[in-house]
Amino acid sequence: MNLPNRLTLARIIMIPAFAAAYYLTVIPYNFAIAAGIFALAAFTDFLDGYIARKYNLVTNMGKFLDPIADKVLVSTALIILLVPPTDTVILPDSFYPAILVALILARELIVSGFRLVAAGKGAVIAADKSGKIKTFVTDLTVIALLIAAEITPGAFDTANVVGTVMLCASALLTVISGAECIIKNASVLSEEEK
Repeated sequence: MNLPNRLTLARIIMIPAFAAAYYLTVIPYNFAIAAGIFALAAFTDFLDGYIARKYNLVTNMGKFLDPIADKVLVSTALIILLVPPTDTVILPDSFYPAILVALILARELIVSGFRLVAAGKGAVIAADKSGKIKTFVTDLTVIALLIAAEITPGAFDTANVVGTVMLCASALLTVISGAECIIKNASVLSEEEK
C-alpha cells in the first residue's frame, strides 16, 4: 500500500477518534482536541492527493477510498455538531442549522451518486475549483465551531455567530458547487439511444 492510501486510511481511523474527543467532556479541552484531530484529518485529504499526483501514485484504491473518507469525515463532523454534549452551545437551538447541514449532506450524496453514474459510463468527474473552495470553507467552519465551543462552552456568543455564518456560507457554496458540477457534466445523465 502506497503513502497516499495510507494517509487516506489514517483519515478514516481519525474519524472515530474525532467523535470520541468531541463527546468525552471529562477530558480537558476536548473540543480543541477534536478540532486538532479534524484539522489533521482534513490536511491528510490535501496531502494524499498532492503526493499521489506529484509522484504518480494514483491508484484505484485511492480513487475509491479518498472521496469516501472525505464525505464520512465531514458528514460525521456536521452531524455531531448538531448534537453537542452536555450544556455546550455550538449552534443556535433552532431548526435552521439542521436544514443547512441537510443541504450539505444532500449535495454530497447527489454529487457522489452523479459521479457513480459517470463512472459507469466510463467518465471521471474530477473535483473542480468551486468544490475545493467548498471543502476548504466547510473544513474551516467545523474547526471554527469547535474552537468556539472550547472558548465559550455554555453560551452562544460572537464566536458561535461567526461559526454559524460560516455554516451558512458552506451551505451556499455547497449548493453552488453541486449545481455547477451537475450542469457542467449534464451529458452524463443523457440516455444513450439503443
